[in-house]
Formats: sequence, structure tokens, C-alpha cells
Amino acid sequence: MSLHETLIRERCFHDVPGSSKKRVLENASQILSETVDSLDAEEIFTGLISRERLGSTGLGDGIAIPHCRLENCQGTTGALVKLPEPIDFDAIDGNPVDLLFILIVPAEATEQHLQILASLAELFSQEEVRSALRATQDADDLYQKAIEFIA
Repeated sequence: MSLHETLIRERCFHDVPGSSKKRVLENASQILSETVDSLDAEEIFTGLISRERLGSTGLGDGIAIPHCRLENCQGTTGALVKLPEPIDFDAIDGNPVDLLFILIVPAEATEQHLQILASLAELFSQEEVRSALRATQDADDLYQKAIEFIA
């Protein structure tokens, strides 16, 4: 599965509120659950927080890729989130995060999960991508910029 197949317009969120990692993940889980019938907000949030306890998913350069595998997940689901203000995410470079790609995959999709994570890390390592996404003004713009790079 390609990155392009994991992200749809309804899963691009601009200006998600929250002043902490926990609050942002909670808010993002809520709005993400509204786009995925088989998953509820608490299940998503619990999966993401459990993964964060193992170690931060903050990659550096203002990017985080919170992710988890869930039993009730029917297919790979991605969500792109742009925060109004950077927050502390315990990233490896110590810098705050303002762009997140949330990845939810079925529990049995271990190999696919790792392949998509590697593709995301490579994508977000590019300054051009980060700058373009940060320059967006709304969710539609965020989606259009994202698909230019992941198509």
C-alpha cells in the first residue's frame, strides 16, 4: 500500500487544538474517529498513548509520526495534522512539533506498518516537504500539498 492510499482529504486536519502531546493526540483521535466507522476515539487515543510510552514518535525537525496497530482497524489509515503552535513532543532533537502524521494499521499488518513508517520518515526528512506543509492555510490546502509529494 502506498502513502497516497492511506490519506484522504477528510483526514487532513488544520489547527488541531492542544497545548500538550496528550491533548493533541486526544483531540486528533476524536476527529479521526469520526472518519473511521470501525474505530472509536478512546481506542485510537489509547493505542497512540501506549505507543508513545515506549518512546516518542517525534522524529525531529518539527515532525512526529504517532502510530499504532489496532484490532478493530479494518485498513491502514493515515491522518495529517498541522498544529496552530508547535508543542513539546519529546522529539529526539528536543525541538517542538507542529506537523504530525498519525498512522493506524490493523493489528496483523506488521510488515506493512514498518514499510509505511519508513516511507513517512523519508518523506518528512525533506525540507521542501516540511516547508510546503507548514505554509498551508487550511485543511484543503494541506491535503493538496501533501498529495503533491506522496502521489
